[in-house]
Amino acid sequence: MCKPSAPHNNAASLASLFSTAATVVAVCVSARKGEAKRAVASAECRADHGLVGDAHAGPGPRQVSLMARADVDEFTAGRLKLAPGAFGENLLIDGLDVSALQPGDRLVVELGPVLAVTSIGKDCHNQACAIKRASGDCIMPRKGVFARVVCTGTLAAGQRVRHVRPPTE
Repeated sequence: MCKPSAPHNNAASLASLFSTAATVVAVCVSARKGEAKRAVASAECRADHGLVGDAHAGPGPRQVSLMARADVDEFTAGRLKLAPGAFGENLLIDGLDVSALQPGDRLVVELGPVLAVTSIGKDCHNQACAIKRASGDCIMPRKGVFARVVCTGTLAAGQRVRHVRPPTE
């Protein structure tokens, strides 16, 4: 399931598949938990592990975290200037509609990994995170998307991301 099927092996088929996709704006990692992540040019994303070099990588349902750029922009408008990774997100994605996602959905990254959405939002583990102290609020507990890695691949800014809902059985 991780390799594209024959009809999607050529450039024209891939271009068609990702023509209405969202786009990775930034890939971010951190060496320690509880700190803002920093943007990197690219990162290997391993199945059942997460981003190599990121403190949150390892087994479990939250191997990768991501935020929609629109949600971050709306939250920060007129009050904060934040770099990608400030919310602790591994991926900042432009054009992603978080409200359309549900656990089990797949995020297929062009020529990269496949992620399975495990949850939207989380309990805030640190009520006094830097963003909450600065602004009085934090959107990661409401708008953060968490996923496990189904298929290995490299992540980089500029890759397109397709939201796929698996058929129900």
